[in-house]
Amino acid sequence: MALVIGEKAPEFELPASNGETVKLSDFAGKNVVLYFYPKDMTPGCTTEACDFRDHHESFEGVNAVVLGVSPDPINRHEKFIEKHGLPFLLLADVDHKTAEDYEVWKLKKNFGKEYMGIERSTFIIDKNGNLVKEWRKVKVKGHVEEALEYIKENL
Repeated sequence: MALVIGEKAPEFELPASNGETVKLSDFAGKNVVLYFYPKDMTPGCTTEACDFRDHHESFEGVNAVVLGVSPDPINRHEKFIEKHGLPFLLLADVDHKTAEDYEVWKLKKNFGKEYMGIERSTFIIDKNGNLVKEWRKVKVKGHVEEALEYIKENL
């Protein structure tokens, strides 16, 4: 299934850091910032999560909820949240099915090694569940502000 801007975003059901299982449809009526990141506690992922944390109230102000997704298990998410005071849910996509549905599970190369992993990406899903914007191969610096600005100007 190819992702198409303007069409329904793929539904998911994942364990969340609040101990519940959440689905995309749980957030109907809100704009959703769904961001995929490779791994808790790594430098780029920590910077990105803290940027979302620091802009959390601004996202709430535009009727948006932030959800972070990585293949890390819930217990690692809990430590990441506690260490950095993250006020939003992190979802555990341990079998990377949701990452595959969103086409962010990719072959990566690092220090001469090849492996499968998350390509840092962000998706904006409107209050009707439609995919309205995507960023792939995200560079962390300035990205959160760009996502917030997009919502302010378009939704």
